[in-house]
Amino acid sequence: MRKAALLYNPDSGGSRGGRQAELESVLALLRNANVEAELVLTHSPEEAEERVRQAVQAGMDTVFACGGDGTIHCIIQGLANTSVALAILPMGTANALAHDLGIPMNLQGAAQAALHGVTRRVALGRIQFLDLQGKLGARFFVVAAGAGVDAHLFYKLHAGTKQRMGMAAYYAKAWHLWFSYPMPRFQIEFGDADSDKRPITDVTELMAVRIQNFGGLLQELAPGASLDRNDVRVVYCRTARRAAYLLYVARGLLRRNWKVSGIESASSRRVSCRYLQASPTDESSETAKIYVETDGELVGTLPAEITVVPDALTVLAPDK
Repeated sequence: MRKAALLYNPDSGGSRGGRQAELESVLALLRNANVEAELVLTHSPEEAEERVRQAVQAGMDTVFACGGDGTIHCIIQGLANTSVALAILPMGTANALAHDLGIPMNLQGAAQAALHGVTRRVALGRIQFLDLQGKLGARFFVVAAGAGVDAHLFYKLHAGTKQRMGMAAYYAKAWHLWFSYPMPRFQIEFGDADSDKRPITDVTELMAVRIQNFGGLLQELAPGASLDRNDVRVVYCRTARRAAYLLYVARGLLRRNWKVSGIESASSRRVSCRYLQASPTDESSETAKIYVETDGELVGTLPAEITVVPDALTVLAPDK
């Protein structure tokens, strides 16, 4: 590491107090290690992506994501298919990628881990979809992409809700939405799936996962997922029973390998998702729309196609 930009999202994690002072101490640590480092404030996802492109053009060899998985999601859009490394100073709510990479949760420890870490070249997921204006869009993802229940919650719980309501109220609202969601079905089809898997239709949820350890209480959401693989681990729900969903979550919380009826998994490098019937087009059919999220960010609706781009991103993390 010789030249680094630290991109800071002041709203990440819902707390601003003292964060900039901590980042100034990280800057001092990096500069004492002969790294030419600068702090770059960003105030929107669009600005973050533009700042990353500028950092790449300016010859930075490392870009630090100072935030959570949403900040990382913005940054990888500009780092994908370049040689510039992604480093992480975890300052978000979940910090799933940081947990998976074994990065310390304190900023000084994370900075030291980056200084003494190793680079890994990994694949990225990529998803195509219709954005909220009905236009074709595409995003890279590093943690997971989903369609169905989870994305609908992100649609209802707009950005900033956690900060305005507080986490307790946020989860209470999410719980209410969970029980009121009508569980519409959609079709998925695998390309290059496990040899014993066939195209599947009529599901209520799909999650395409790239990491093994999400951290926190629910660590392993999709057994078999790994950044070191050139595929996604797909968890798909053929049932509309809410009890099955809850049992699958409990399975992860308790670190069990229970078989949950109606919920299955497969590994694949391509998954397509589309409506069973014609796509809803007018505002009156809003409840019939099936939404798509990537790395916890609402991006649009079906139809969608998930693929994997090998050798797409350099990450800087502790040696395994």
